Amino acid sequence: MEKIAIITDSASDVSLELLKEYNISLLPFRVFYQDKEYADRIELTPEMMYERLKDEIPKTSLPSTELIIETLDNLADEGYTHAIFITISQAFSGTYNAIRLICEDYDRLKTFVFDSRSLTMAEGALVVESAELTRQGKSFEEICDLLPKIRDNIELFFTIDTLEYLQKGGRIGRVASAVGQFLNLKPIITIPDDGKFSVASKVRGSKQAISRLENICREYLEKDKYKVWVLDGDAKEKAYELVEKIKEMPNVVECTYAGTIGASLGINTGPGLVGFALERVE
Repeated sequence: MEKIAIITDSASDVSLELLKEYNISLLPFRVFYQDKEYADRIELTPEMMYERLKDEIPKTSLPSTELIIETLDNLADEGYTHAIFITISQAFSGTYNAIRLICEDYDRLKTFVFDSRSLTMAEGALVVESAELTRQGKSFEEICDLLPKIRDNIELFFTIDTLEYLQKGGRIGRVASAVGQFLNLKPIITIPDDGKFSVASKVRGSKQAISRLENICREYLEKDKYKVWVLDGDAKEKAYELVEKIKEMPNVVECTYAGTIGASLGINTGPGLVGFALERVE
């Protein structure tokens, strides 16, 4: 009989409560400050990261090879027969390739490594959905076959207060070319199928940016039913307000405050991020 483990990296921003509820294994990114290394979301909470961001922008690195192998070994010892990894987009990290290479030589479990082509709760929605499918008794092959379709049903949109952190992190790319250096112009950022940041819209001022986010969400909800996860980067009050606005829209199956994003996205976007992931419900 199959016993299937779901594993994700901390870029998925799945809460510790959901990880525990669904028995999902976490591979935390490593966050390096001048004085110390931390395990993302385990030793370094999002709140701690944003507090320290005022003084220092840390570096991040993918989970270590030793941790990935240790996680697989522990699962095998616990009687698991299969493992499904869901990772941050290959465009943002080498995590997918690192895990895939390890799994090619690992024979204690049958494994499948899946690129979410996104991050934060767009990746997290895939993780939770996969865990739910294991609860429903779906087989390893069935879940693996369903993952591309689930991924195609998920979208992510967010706005940020400043381009400064994307620029410092070297991820400015298409966002800079689309937005330019115009005064107070706020981008609405999404991640299309290529797994890279792209500008969906741009408006003047933070209020207009939040309003545009609401309109984008409404446009989706007017067509189909969706689950929605609202997230923030040190901007909880704005996120709470967005949750209440979305709950009043049509076709909302569920709208949840997913929490503050961790270091994987947060150090590249800085404080002030507000956004949402949505998953079409069929």
